[in-house]
Formats: sequence, C-alpha cells, structure tokens
Amino acid sequence: MNPSLAVYRGLKSAGIDFAASVPCVNLQALLDLVARDPDIIHIPATREEEGVGLCAGAWMGGRRTALLMQNSGLGNCINALASLDLLYGIPLLMIISHRGGAGESIIGQVPMGRLTQPLLDAMQIPNISIPPGQTEEAVAGAVAGAWQDALGSRRPSAVLLDLLFWRGG
Repeated sequence: MNPSLAVYRGLKSAGIDFAASVPCVNLQALLDLVARDPDIIHIPATREEEGVGLCAGAWMGGRRTALLMQNSGLGNCINALASLDLLYGIPLLMIISHRGGAGESIIGQVPMGRLTQPLLDAMQIPNISIPPGQTEEAVAGAVAGAWQDALGSRRPSAVLLDLLFWRGG
C-alpha cells in the first residue's frame, strides 16, 4: 500500500477542493499529488496558523478544506483554531504527520509527539490515529470519515499519521 496515495484518495473521496500545507518530509509525496491535481487549489503556507486562516477563508467561499502539516506546528496554530474555526463553527480536515513516536530519530520531535493528542483532546478536536498496515481502502475511508465528522460537528477534525504509517503503510 502506498500511504500517500491512500490519504490522497481519501481527500478525493471527501471532495476536498482546497488544501493549505506546511512542508514535512513525510507529507512530500502527498503534497506532490495534491499540487498536481487540477481539482484542488493548493496553497503552500509559511506557518500553520496561516494555513488555518487560508482554509477558513476558502470554507467561507464554498470550498471543502484540508490543512496538511506536521504535529510540531500544532502548537503554532492553537489560537487560530480556537479563535477562528472553533468559535465560528468552521469545519477543517487536518492531515497531521505525527512525529516523535516509535522510530523517531530526532529527539526534538519527541516532546510535541507526546503532547499532540492531549492538545487536540483539550481543544475538543476529534482525532484518529491510523496505524500502519491498513489497506488503502481503510485509510481512504478514515480520511473521508474524518471530513464527514468535521462537517457534521462544524469543527476541525484531525487524522494523525505516525512515522510507522509513512514507512510501512
């Protein structure tokens, strides 16, 4: 299974037509797929909170939005998520490369790796972790389901994809 292709198919199944992103080595192949898709407007952002704002504006303009980012940037966008998306009921699908867990070689990733889910939980942002070894259909379905959760609750929803997911799919 190709992890990037599986996530991309989930985005397509969800009807995502606008994506903002902040670069991450694990997301690179997915970002390439999104950037080449003529049906998805892709805006690279300089910081995660900028991506939250871009997606909020796109949602208000009728788009179905996703933010592709690394979990280290979650701390950068907490205020934007709380004071914009959560306050005004703006759905957002967050595809998060979850660094800092098993197999992580960069020690600086570990603290935020431990805090990612507790921060999302504290903000009452639904989140799921997709374990490695899933079928492409299961991954795509989970991604599309997370968007449906965001739409239904009118709040962000996060899909966490750890290092083992990206390495082994």
